[in-house]
Formats: sequence, C-alpha cells, structure tokens
Amino acid sequence: MWCHFDFTDDLMRSFRHHSVPGISHKRTWLLFAFVFTLCLFARNGSSAVAENAAQHPNVLLICVDDLRPELACYGKDYISSPNIDRLASQGRIFGRHYVQAPTCGASRYTLLTGQYGPGDNGALFQRARQLGNSSAGIAPTMPSWFRSHGYTTVSVGKVSHHPGGRGGRDWDDNQQLEMPESWDRHLLPAGPWQHPRGSMHGLANGEIRENAKEMDVLQSVDGGDEIYPDGLILDESLRQMDRLAADPTKPFFLAVGIIRPHLPFGAPAKYMDAYKGVVLPPIPHPNKPEGVTTWHGSGEFMKYNRWGRNPNNDAEFATDVRRHYAACVTYADALVGRLLQRLDRLGLRDDTVIVLWGDHGWHLGEHAIWGKHALFEESLRSPLVIQYKGLENPGQRTDSVVETLDIFPTLCELSGLPTPSDVAGVSLKPCLDNVSAKGHPAVSYSRKGKTIRTDRYRLIVHGKGSVELYDHDSEQAETQNVATQMPAVVADLKKQLEQRWP
Repeated sequence: MWCHFDFTDDLMRSFRHHSVPGISHKRTWLLFAFVFTLCLFARNGSSAVAENAAQHPNVLLICVDDLRPELACYGKDYISSPNIDRLASQGRIFGRHYVQAPTCGASRYTLLTGQYGPGDNGALFQRARQLGNSSAGIAPTMPSWFRSHGYTTVSVGKVSHHPGGRGGRDWDDNQQLEMPESWDRHLLPAGPWQHPRGSMHGLANGEIRENAKEMDVLQSVDGGDEIYPDGLILDESLRQMDRLAADPTKPFFLAVGIIRPHLPFGAPAKYMDAYKGVVLPPIPHPNKPEGVTTWHGSGEFMKYNRWGRNPNNDAEFATDVRRHYAACVTYADALVGRLLQRLDRLGLRDDTVIVLWGDHGWHLGEHAIWGKHALFEESLRSPLVIQYKGLENPGQRTDSVVETLDIFPTLCELSGLPTPSDVAGVSLKPCLDNVSAKGHPAVSYSRKGKTIRTDRYRLIVHGKGSVELYDHDSEQAETQNVATQMPAVVADLKKQLEQRWP
C-alpha cells in the first residue's frame, strides 16, 4: 500500500523536492503532514490489533450434545466425520477426557464455571437464583470472566442447558435467565419450532415434541441442513461471527452449541447415505451388568415412539438406531465444517483458540443401556479437541486422563488471562505442549453416586455405600467388579475421591 510506513522516507523526499500543482509550498507540507499522520495511525493501529490478537486471541467454543467419541479421529473408521477429523489433525486430541456428570445441565455447569456443582439439569438455574439473592461468594462463569477482561461474549444454540439460556414453560422467559451477567448476546433462533423448547427436541420442518410417545425416536428426511433446528443455529452463528469480525480491536468469545446427536435421532437424509450398507462392529459387552451398578432402563430413549421395538432384543433395530446416531454425528460434523470454513474465510483462524467438546458420552447398547446417566465409561468419556496457532506437534493424541473442569483454566492461560482462584481444574497446557505429560484422576458424579477414574482403575461409590472397582488393564474392563479382590486399591481411591469431592 502506498502509505505503508516503509515508504515514508521516500515520501518525505518527494514532498521536499516537489510541489503539488495548484497548492502552495506551505499547504503542500500541511498535506504531507496529514497523509503522514494517517499512515502512522494505520500502521500503529494495525500493529496494536495484531499485538492484542497475539496476547488475547479469540475463543471459539463448539459444544456438541450427547457426542461420545464416535468419530474417525477416535478410531471409529466407520464414522464419516471429515471436518472434526481435520480439526484434530491440526490440533491436540484428548483420548481420555471425562466429564463431571453424565447429564447435560450438570456437565455444562462444570464447563462454564470450572467448579463441581449439582448433579442435575437445573444446576445453572440454581446458581442464578443464588446470584439473585447475593453475589457474594458466587464464582464467575467463564463467559463473564472473559467479558470482564475485554472480550465480547456470544452464545448461540445449546451452550448452557437451555438453548438460548432462558427458563419458563417454553424456555423463553426473559425474566428467568440461566446465566445472568455472562453473555453479551445469548441467542437461539427458533424458526418454525416456535420456541427454544421446541427446538431442543424438534424434528424436521417444525415438528415439536409435546408428547414423547407420539414422536418417532428415529427420522431421516430429504432437505437441507435448515430443515432441522441445528441448521438455524449454524446460520445464526455465522452471522454472529461476521458481526464479531467487524470489530478487530476487541477479541471475542463465541460459543456455539449444536444439539445433534441428542435424541430424537433426526438428520437430513443425505447424511444417512454414508451408512447405507455399512457393517457396524458388534456392540461390546452388551449385557446388563450383575450386582449393584448405575445401570438404568434407558428411560429417555424408551419413552419415544419405537414402534414397539427394543434394541436390547432386536438386533436389526439396534443397528438402525446406531446408524441414525451416526448420521446425526455426520450432520453435526458438517455444521462444524461450515463454522470453521467461515472462520478461515474471515482470516481469523490464526487469531483464535478453538475448542470442540462433547458434554458427555452416550451408550449405544453397552451394558444394555441406550442413553447416558450412568457412571460407566461410555457415559463419562467424551471428545475434546483443542487447536490454536503455535501448537507444537499438531495432530498428535494424548491419552493422559483429564476432565472438563480443566477447560476453563486452559482457555485462561491460552488467552493471556488470569485464572479465577476458585476454579477447581488445572490448565491442560502441559498436555498441549507434550502429549506424554501426566494427567490427573477424573472425578464424576450423579444422583446415584460418584466415581474416580485413574489411568488404570475406575472406582464407583454408591450413595448407600456399595462399591464398584473396575480394572482397565483387564480384558473385562467395566464388566467385572473386582472390589472384593483389591481392598487396598479401593481404600486408596476412596481417599482420593473424598479429597477431591467430599
């Protein structure tokens, strides 16, 4: 550009030896001074923006509901997930990331606060009520923390438990905020689904779940991405990203919550094409476990219309369920791809820390469970991928045990912000720098009990005192309770669990 700072010496010489026709020498110098000032401002301004981006990069947080590690980059080669796989090849993939709770609301509470909390879906609303009574002793949320440090914070879709972040019968009451004083904009486009509640469990073309028994558990309909609620969420996310990019002087924290593959399993028919005729591997340990466990009867799944079929005793139906789940994963992956494509088009990739996170796992027939809510590996392990400029050895996987609580302090460190003193997790920067870095035990909980996962063991302690111990160095893994054979291990893990989560 003609006014680039490198050319100012030539420009000065030009003005020194030449006059501008029709303008006096004095006015020529005034004109030069004006142009020089503009050039200097442009240089310094762009430098300041670049320096700020390096010190305080943008954050793009992508939350995918009910997504277990059912992705090609996690070794599931029958799954079509090219966009998340590409992100993983450019970032760090965490092979053993565990959530704090096997349910949406409680898991998102820990993500967004960095703290242990209630084990139910109303966790964030409980915090909001406490905040309404008194802000004393209430720790900041991740978006409020970033907002207080100069970030514009925007949420689109299901980031907290309620898409759009409001309560009331239809989740659209502006007087009942799930995360007050956190987001500059907390959005959900409802479209033909009328309201956030309708979007949350919606099927194609505006179908709303009023009675689960009357809504099909599976669906595949011809049409574009927009015929399901997630298509509208993605479109709004792109609009918000464009708006945020228009102000390069201020970093942003953009959180996008994709609903699929949450029940009901509905996706545009084109995403089912990848699974026609695909032979899926057998379901590992598909039988109901013996003894006292956190097994349950898959109530969330079973309440939908299943045409009288049960995947636990109907192999054909089980395969159909798994294929529809896979199609929903591929649909979510396509939306992630569009989001990342827009980030690249805007030239923001190098200035942005990207986190892709699943809020918990999901059983696809393991332990005869179709759903989450248990304290088994399948409910608690979920995908975590982090990508940013300067990451060493991108594409490598770490199998260090980490947990959702660690994401808040990690983003603080990567964004050049201090970490709140009451955050319970630790930064994952060592694992980002070195895939062999040691992790730490992961603690999880539900209404039925609590558990701790180490490199080798999982201990589950029930509310009434029963104990399960599973050895992951054994082929039986979480199918054989070895608590009575290893009392010393039980005692040690109980002590660690009590120290972390009394």
